[in-house]
Amino acid sequence: MSYLKNSPNAEGYFGEFGGAFLPPELEPHFAEINKAYQELGRSADFLNELKYIRKHYQGRPTPVYYAHNLSKEVGAHIYLKREDLNHSGAHKLNHCMAEALLAKHMGKTKLIAETGAGQHGVALATAAAYFGMECEIHMGEIDIAKEAPNVTRMKLLGATVVPVSFGGRSLKEAVDSAFQSYVTQADSAIFAIGSVVGPHPFPLMVRNFQSVIGHEAREQYLEMTNELPDQVGACVGGGSNAMGLFAGFIEDQNVGLNGVEPLGRGTKLGEHSATMTYGKPGMIHGFKCMLLSDEEGNPAPVHSIASGLDYPGIGPEHSHLKTTGRVDYHAVTDEETLDAFYKLSRMEGIIPALESSHAVAWAMKHGRDNPGSTMLINLSGRGDKDIDYVADNFGTEG
Repeated sequence: MSYLKNSPNAEGYFGEFGGAFLPPELEPHFAEINKAYQELGRSADFLNELKYIRKHYQGRPTPVYYAHNLSKEVGAHIYLKREDLNHSGAHKLNHCMAEALLAKHMGKTKLIAETGAGQHGVALATAAAYFGMECEIHMGEIDIAKEAPNVTRMKLLGATVVPVSFGGRSLKEAVDSAFQSYVTQADSAIFAIGSVVGPHPFPLMVRNFQSVIGHEAREQYLEMTNELPDQVGACVGGGSNAMGLFAGFIEDQNVGLNGVEPLGRGTKLGEHSATMTYGKPGMIHGFKCMLLSDEEGNPAPVHSIASGLDYPGIGPEHSHLKTTGRVDYHAVTDEETLDAFYKLSRMEGIIPALESSHAVAWAMKHGRDNPGSTMLINLSGRGDKDIDYVADNFGTEG
């Protein structure tokens, strides 16, 4: 596919977005990661080992499911790519196993990362256990309280969970904290960035490792229906599950691509994480992207009911795809997200992650506005991690 082969360029830019803006002490380490990826990513031995892991450990391919009750409710056809059935409960393991395999080939002994909702942390702790490596996960104190089940899972898997107590105490600060820790351990560790964000080569690497979602989904949907969907959609925080799905359809110009971000509680800064709707170009965590920023240009405070989406930036490739118009970005509120969470649970017997519920909420709205249309939605994770938070704050009735 020409787009995927040609993007980003050698310096890690998707149009004007991306790059690698690093402190001098980290430049050689990111160059080492890039060199290893360029070599190993084309190695049959590496790719065959990854294929083995995906089939026999992760349980891939994950199925595509026709949500018949929800489709009847909205008057359109909604299909779900079931990444919630991927081992560890979300799409995150797709790139975590690959990043850990890369680290193993590089001779690293430790994995370091940030996490918001905890799914990336759980997935990386899972990968560390598989490969016999140490694991250190940085997580904001707010998210630790919201996502207690995932914190327990990380610890059971052998990871050290580092609470982050400064600033907004959420995902942005967890990234800051992980970067600071990585600087002192870069010789023996790899910073396994959890989305299509960060300095080059991570937006490229994570997209390519996640592209298994889109390539599987396209083949499965064609087998089920003998045609392609009108629209595909996925939630967007940093944007890894969305880029994974989009990768399978980006050359299909008749298929609409849709990213769904959090409008949260309102339109004021600090009430949402709708980077594409209200952001502008800026710098965060060593790369250029669309960014929610304050009057001084610093990353703004953000909010989302979904801890995995409350990030003021977004992947540079998403920023580029919005600029080119290839992807449409939409925002849904916390209230709409909760409605989708309850409806999918009650109508299909599938409890989705709050992150994924954003994409389901958009599909319900789009379906009602476009009767008879077909949509393929990435159900990026399961909602086990969210049920205590939802029940305690909003009840179980919906």
